[in-house]
Amino acid sequence: MRKDAEFDIIVYGATGFTGRLVAEHLLKRYGVGKDVKWAMAGRSPDKLAAVRDEIGAPAETPLVVADADDAASLKAMVERAKAVITTVGPYQLYGSDLVAACAAAGTDYLDLCGEPVWMRHMIDAHHETAKKSGARIVFSCGFDSIPFELGVFFLEEAAKARFGHTLPRVKGRVRKMKGGFSGGTAASLKATMAALAKDPSLIALMTDPFALTPGFKGPEQPKGDKVEQDPDLGAAVGPFVMAAINTRNVHRSNLLTGHAYGRDLVYDEMVVVDPNAPPAPALGAEGGPKPGEGPSKEERESGFFDLAFIGLGEGGERLTVAVTGDKDPGYGCTSKMIGESAVCLITEATDTPGGVWTPGAAMGMKLVERLRANAGMTFEVEA
Repeated sequence: MRKDAEFDIIVYGATGFTGRLVAEHLLKRYGVGKDVKWAMAGRSPDKLAAVRDEIGAPAETPLVVADADDAASLKAMVERAKAVITTVGPYQLYGSDLVAACAAAGTDYLDLCGEPVWMRHMIDAHHETAKKSGARIVFSCGFDSIPFELGVFFLEEAAKARFGHTLPRVKGRVRKMKGGFSGGTAASLKATMAALAKDPSLIALMTDPFALTPGFKGPEQPKGDKVEQDPDLGAAVGPFVMAAINTRNVHRSNLLTGHAYGRDLVYDEMVVVDPNAPPAPALGAEGGPKPGEGPSKEERESGFFDLAFIGLGEGGERLTVAVTGDKDPGYGCTSKMIGESAVCLITEATDTPGGVWTPGAAMGMKLVERLRANAGMTFEVEA
């Protein structure tokens, strides 16, 4: 992290739908230039000024012009900040130069990425550079994958307190959820599918549960690709579209913490389903939100999620924790999660060294407590 930067945080992509929500959260929670010095960044100064006025930010709110197609402007931007939040995706199309700039400059980087192949390429390319510069590169700071990655972390911490050891089998289950995925998430999936079609050799990496743990392969993991009855939940469960990124991040967290959950961790994610109901529309199907679009404020306010994490031990140990959010997952909760992650990283997790991180491995219980206090999330032991 840069210690002498002009700004604590720059929100890059602030004129986009999700970026605007991040700016709104920082304004509501921290004001401008008081507890946290933050700025809004994007391609168009006129659009930045319009969004600043629309969200009710004061006229002196700093505006920074930067463009993903202009590497010099990205370099100039990151050198002004301790941390850059970027909501400009798909990251495999628009994020590589920004990661490189942050890693070189020692500036912290946070995104909402759910693109495991690109993330692996960034790990291979920039982890060592970031370690040397002190930059903390933190992917997946939204609904993918904070509630899931921190859910496993919270469960394993509770297991150590109760049983004296971690639990090698963990099930992540989406019990209830209202609100959809963002248009950016759908666009990222389409970009990933296009990349796989162009280079089929990437499919092996995409389907590898340990794609983000270079040098380590754990035990075989459940596929989670069909509807089944889960005896530990007492409900039918089916495939969960975000499992392909969340499970990879959980295994990376385990690696980064020296296999704190054990080298034999088996983790899967599924969603509670009605086996008699018609299948839900595929992510990215026609009629869904496009990048820059999203639900109304009323729809965001009425959304929520309720996740269960069930830990099982070889000696019959069992523990369940719940993680909930009070807004729709893809926008209302996500914007608060990434905003609070950035504040946590630069104020409370300053001892975390440089490198490519997951939020939980970088910030752990500090981030859990901040999300409880400022982001409408709960982490609780149920049974």
